[in-house]
Amino acid sequence: MAVFSYKTMQSELIPHLDTGMHDQQIEIELADTSELPVGERNIRPAHCVVSSKFLQAAERIHNFTVYEDDVWIVTFPKCGTTWTQEMVWLIDHNLDYETARNVNLLQRSIFFELSWIIKKYDGDTLEQVEKLPRPRHIKSHLPLALLPRQLWTVKPRIVYCARNPKDVAVSYMHHYRHLHAFQGDNKVFLEALLTNQVLWCPQVQHTLDFWNIRHRDHVLFLHFEDMKKDLKQIVKQVSEFFKKSFTEEQLNQLAHHLSFDTMKENPSANNSLLVKTLASVGNRRIDFDFMRKGKTGCYKDELPSDYITRLQEAIDVQLKGSDFKFRE
Repeated sequence: MAVFSYKTMQSELIPHLDTGMHDQQIEIELADTSELPVGERNIRPAHCVVSSKFLQAAERIHNFTVYEDDVWIVTFPKCGTTWTQEMVWLIDHNLDYETARNVNLLQRSIFFELSWIIKKYDGDTLEQVEKLPRPRHIKSHLPLALLPRQLWTVKPRIVYCARNPKDVAVSYMHHYRHLHAFQGDNKVFLEALLTNQVLWCPQVQHTLDFWNIRHRDHVLFLHFEDMKKDLKQIVKQVSEFFKKSFTEEQLNQLAHHLSFDTMKENPSANNSLLVKTLASVGNRRIDFDFMRKGKTGCYKDELPSDYITRLQEAIDVQLKGSDFKFRE
């Protein structure tokens, strides 16, 4: 029996999403879900939109060796991933700011599937993870079902961060244009995102899969909006998850280090190295701050009102039957 099933994506929008940064897009899903964790609800796990290059590594990822002291940061794109990575790495490493300054986050917390999404990426990010000193910190945008199956038996810590899809739409739109070299109209991208035709979609189901297992001891579920509202409280929550204890002064220092303005100016943690890497891969110049605004509610100023209505209706349909709600 095949481990995965997949199909090439075909629609009127797909040709307009071609950027040259990744191969033809496919929808892939796990064929046998019997090894996946059982959650509160019996729901079908999310499929995923990926580059066809991903097929070359899909089984390696499925059978990837996991260690109990691994730390996995999982999000849909543009959901506070970098922010969460830096916070989690520092807490797990007892606030080692010196190493955090001297070693780039891209090297401390490896983007697991990146080389199997980007067409001409030089290197193998799975191999880079294998060579990381333990405890390994690993970032991924893959949905629950496409992550290594040993996550559910070895049970390393997994930190998941969710964000309102309306704000994600704005952030991902700018990200796709500048980092993925998208040249089309914003309307095309937004329509493709609404209809789950963009890389790593669908977001809502991606989030629901992890919400469904949030009560597991090795899973911590966070909200981007809560981090914006009370970062220090989230820092405390994450510290407890890692069984770490810090003084109020240490917590305040970490909250300052993780503030948007500080992170944006920190070359070791603002993903400027990733921007340079993608610029080199695409043989082009990218004039773009990866950490752009980091705000909540920005969709009100940047998305058309009719699109906001349609997106909210789509979100509501997908959340039907669940007690989960995205924060505003």
